[in-house]
Amino acid sequence: MSAAALVSIALLGALVGLVVPLVSRRFATADARPLAFPGPQPVRRPWVDPMVAASVFVGLAVAVGDDRALPVFLAVAAVGLVLARVDLACLRLPDPLVLVAGLLALGGLSTAALLSGTPGRLLGALGGAAFAGAAHVVLALLPGSRLGFGDVKLAAVLGLPLGWLGWGTLLAGLLLPHVLHGVLVLGLLAARKVHRNTLLPLGPALLVGAWLAPLLT
Repeated sequence: MSAAALVSIALLGALVGLVVPLVSRRFATADARPLAFPGPQPVRRPWVDPMVAASVFVGLAVAVGDDRALPVFLAVAAVGLVLARVDLACLRLPDPLVLVAGLLALGGLSTAALLSGTPGRLLGALGGAAFAGAAHVVLALLPGSRLGFGDVKLAAVLGLPLGWLGWGTLLAGLLLPHVLHGVLVLGLLAARKVHRNTLLPLGPALLVGAWLAPLLT
């Protein structure tokens, strides 16, 4: 992909980042569940969201390249940025947002498969969603599990684009979030920022892992 195309995608990501806080406020309700990190609110830095979104978009463009499904990955990432912000704010992954991400992924990948004449890749995406959803259902049902069914639904949605890229990417995208989340929890416990019974959001780790997987495989 050309440098000019990457710059354009970075600018598009920055524009999306400007909108992310506005949309997330509509879904982040402070009374939905206890905040993961009670205490003073962090200082607002309006440049953070555009920078994060631009980095996410460029990373996907580099990883996916000229694949016809790149716009689908970017669209799902845009919704994912909102989901991550909401989950960090109030430990929720709103069903309407997860549904929108799922519809974008399914509809977009179906169109990409039709245009490229590769129906097998769509079957791989559907298989990835089924596998990711089933694996997280099992994890959610384990004794003592703190995995919510919002996380299960998000994992299934992310299984669509990950499965499109292949089973190696899918498996990396399923494993990485739990490794990242585990390292984060251990770090916070060691720093005494949280306690063993503190509720922490998993959604951002699921999204970061799904973003990293195409870059690393």
